[in-house]
Amino acid sequence: MVLFLIIGGFFVWFSSWYQKSKPHLIPPIAIDNSVATSTAILAGGCFWCVESDFEKLDGVLDVVSGYSGGTTANPDYKNYAQDGHREVVKITYDTDKLTFANLVEYLIKHSDATDSGGSFYDRGQQYASAVYYANDTEKKSAEKVIADINALKVYEKPLALKVLSRATFYPAEDFHQDYYKKNTLRYQYYRNASGRDAFVQKYWGDKTGIFSVSTIISSINMTNIHKSKWGSFIKPSDAELRAKLLPLQYRVTQEEGTERAFNNEYDANKAVGIYVDIVSGEPLYSSKDKYDSGTGWPSFVKPITADAVALYVDNGLFTTRTEVRSRYADSHLGHVFDDGPNDRGGKRYCMNSSAMRFVPKEKMMEEGYGEYVKFLE
Repeated sequence: MVLFLIIGGFFVWFSSWYQKSKPHLIPPIAIDNSVATSTAILAGGCFWCVESDFEKLDGVLDVVSGYSGGTTANPDYKNYAQDGHREVVKITYDTDKLTFANLVEYLIKHSDATDSGGSFYDRGQQYASAVYYANDTEKKSAEKVIADINALKVYEKPLALKVLSRATFYPAEDFHQDYYKKNTLRYQYYRNASGRDAFVQKYWGDKTGIFSVSTIISSINMTNIHKSKWGSFIKPSDAELRAKLLPLQYRVTQEEGTERAFNNEYDANKAVGIYVDIVSGEPLYSSKDKYDSGTGWPSFVKPITADAVALYVDNGLFTTRTEVRSRYADSHLGHVFDDGPNDRGGKRYCMNSSAMRFVPKEKMMEEGYGEYVKFLE
């Protein structure tokens, strides 16, 4: 019996260690072929941070970290800098929602484009900001955005980011893709220590998501999204999260924990309203899509909008499941299964009450969720 307990304990420990140490296997993003898209290559320092920021921009469909601009083919993390490459991201975006100029302005407002020698405490040309143009139209567009922002005199010195001819893009190693999601604590420590967020806040405040100089081509744009408290959300430090959240809320959202079935706040909740992320406040689910699954956890047939949550492959505890995380706060919410009601799509989004906060319909307007009332009808 003792030997059995020792072996069993080892397997539990190993599963936990493996889950935390391995990269999450991120399913390929399915891009609707009916959507008109284009790509852009941009550099703004550490590609972990640039990727994280652009994935929050409405109209961006995919972001891949990589290397570009150097003299050699197929660089890797060990040699890209010595061969003249920069850390960059390749962005696929919806051209009905965003322009190339929008992307350039967004890059400037989420990095230090005045630094010609690197980015925050990452030094060297491999971390310096740059915009890569594919044609003369993109070149002139980028140059105009730079000139217009310089004219605003936001900074004490002019922008220094380079406008360069587009070169071959080489994807970075899997380890670097979505690093901010796969290694949340390490990423947040790095980002906070670098001073990036403090710099952005100092110069742009609540205007980071408002396109000041580039033309907006869609009624669904970052101006509307960033007026909400979740659209411009910057994840607090681990210490701040521990102080803000209850122990169970922290364990569920930050450590991928699970609360007890049939003993949580929203399993039996039948009120009309929406469920939002406990950390950021971003909308997640509508009460219209909630149903009693009999499992003891609040269950939904779908998120409130198609892009409200992000899905990842979870290989923990010797089984494969699909993990559900919030889009902006990157909170662990629960898992999605294929045993939901067939007449409602067949999915069961099994959530933890501790990862969410319920906003009743009568309070949605005053709390800034008025535009989501339509999802209750």
